[in-house]
Amino acid sequence: MFIIHYILTVFEWSLRMPYREKTAWLSLFAMIITFGPYFAIVALRTLPAEPMPHLHQLGLFAITAIVQMLILAAGHLFLRTGSGPEASMPLDERDQAIMRRSVNSAYYVLIAGMILVGCVMPFNSSGWTIINAALFMIILAELVHYGVVVISYRRQA
Repeated sequence: MFIIHYILTVFEWSLRMPYREKTAWLSLFAMIITFGPYFAIVALRTLPAEPMPHLHQLGLFAITAIVQMLILAAGHLFLRTGSGPEASMPLDERDQAIMRRSVNSAYYVLIAGMILVGCVMPFNSSGWTIINAALFMIILAELVHYGVVVISYRRQA
């Protein structure tokens, strides 16, 4: 009984959620579902050690990116059909302020990561270590971006 009540509460809560918050949740979900396992596999070094270009790891990244794209495409299609005219409305002042704040926060994370990857890591790492660190910082910046969007909409809800 509790599970049914919980599902109905979450469904009702999601109906009141703004469209842009729903898309931010979708993006967070897609990144965690796809890049979480990717970075776990990379961190555990389960792939065979090969010199560059290391096609196994490139293939794993390609599969990860394609799965993320499919999740986002299906999710956006579902959200767009369910949201009606709200999905095509222009950004109002609140939406612009939220986007500005989220992009600003993500920018600092990205710059810090790129300084680490571009200025520090070349002296003690090479190859896929640098590539995966750069990719991790990009994904982390996107997680911060969408996380700030979600938190900002939740504060105002």
